Amino acid sequence: MFPSMPQDDPWDADASRDVARLTPGRPKAGMYGAVPDDTDQRPSSEPEPDEEEFDEIEVVPVRRKLSVAIGGFAGLLALALIVGTQTTGPDGRTPYAVVLFGVQLLGLLAWTMALNPPAPATTAAISGAAGLAACYLAATADHAGLKPLLYVAVAGFAAALIGQVVRPEDRHRVGDSWRTTLLIVLGVVAYALPIVLTRQSLGAQAILVCCTGAGLALLIARLTDAVFPKPRIAAQVPRGAAGIVLGAMVGTFATAWLGSQMVLPFTPAKGAVAGLVAAVAAILVDLAVNFGEAGRRLAGEAPTLWLARHMTGPLGGFALSFAAAYLLVHFYLG
Repeated sequence: MFPSMPQDDPWDADASRDVARLTPGRPKAGMYGAVPDDTDQRPSSEPEPDEEEFDEIEVVPVRRKLSVAIGGFAGLLALALIVGTQTTGPDGRTPYAVVLFGVQLLGLLAWTMALNPPAPATTAAISGAAGLAACYLAATADHAGLKPLLYVAVAGFAAALIGQVVRPEDRHRVGDSWRTTLLIVLGVVAYALPIVLTRQSLGAQAILVCCTGAGLALLIARLTDAVFPKPRIAAQVPRGAAGIVLGAMVGTFATAWLGSQMVLPFTPAKGAVAGLVAAVAAILVDLAVNFGEAGRRLAGEAPTLWLARHMTGPLGGFALSFAAAYLLVHFYLG
């Protein structure tokens, strides 16, 4: 029998710890010893890809009292225009022209501040003179028509452009802002259209229908925004789609009823169409003003004076409604 070979001492835990301390680079023993622990991981030299950062969209709150105030202003303006139109006669055009000229000046102040054309003082003065001339011609011309107002608008627009190119600091903006100047001049001159329409057979009735549709649409839309401004048109625009749709529907329904109460050629269908056109025109202008103010805010520009900012929409909406009423009288109702 061969003598038994000497046996080594068993490998105990103390020996394992000694070996581990002598070889720190080796992974620790264990079931997952091949995978280093988080504490043993060395920082990677390659930078981790940056996560995309998204700017949070600011949701502009709806100011309920302000919405009620704007809606009330639109309703009162519609009522004043309707009463003035219905009480104007052949010998009483001058008081109505004076009232409309005052509204022109109010709109001119609001639009000049909101649109900020080159040489604003010169543009406002020339546009005001064009508005005064338009009211005078509409009330005193032998033939009540659109042609004298178009001549005044073209002359006022040309004079405003000439006034804007005088100063070098304003001259470079004329090429980009001529549309703004044209809108201001046309908006001011449009407020002389009710005088022209009162001198035509269907004009007073058309103003009644269109001002009712536009006024109710703006009033109901703003009042609905004060109660239920949802769903939002945009996060930066404090308007709700429910108010816009409801305003157009109420304005159309009211003018359809007016059409049923009037004499021919008005009918419920024609009254509804005229009211819908005026309501949509007024609401679109009002919304365009809201989006314009949101764009100024996002661009970091100074906001418009608060009074002008809140009157611009209704005043512009009625100006476009007058143009729609004139077209309806001559191409749809006549």
